[in-house]
Amino acid sequence: MKTINVSGSRKKAVARATIKDGKGIVRINKQSIETIEPEISRLRLQEPLEIAKDFSKKVNIDLKVAGGGSQSQIEACRLAIAKSIYAYSNKDAQLRKDFIDYDRHLLIADTRRNEPHKPNDSKPRAKRQFSKR
Repeated sequence: MKTINVSGSRKKAVARATIKDGKGIVRINKQSIETIEPEISRLRLQEPLEIAKDFSKKVNIDLKVAGGGSQSQIEACRLAIAKSIYAYSNKDAQLRKDFIDYDRHLLIADTRRNEPHKPNDSKPRAKRQFSKR
């Protein structure tokens, strides 16, 4: 029985996926993927499973996600699911091509972060208004 651990991240959210042989069950924080709301988020999570149907029906994926906002967590889970299926398939070249052609961020993390606040100011960019009079 093969078990693979993979992680995916987006902004401050980090998802850790454990994939092993099974019947196609996907759980996020011990919650079934069918119960994820809103529906658009659930559909985003199912994209890598639909692309890799032949592999996703043979494995169980357990995800633990923490940090960030709800959409960042969904993106992190999506990345972790795709990376785990790709690793489980022994790095199948056709599967990688399918993932990259559909959406590059299924296998490659989006490294953008928010800009930090500047010293003595309340915002990263716009400066405080200065009055001469």
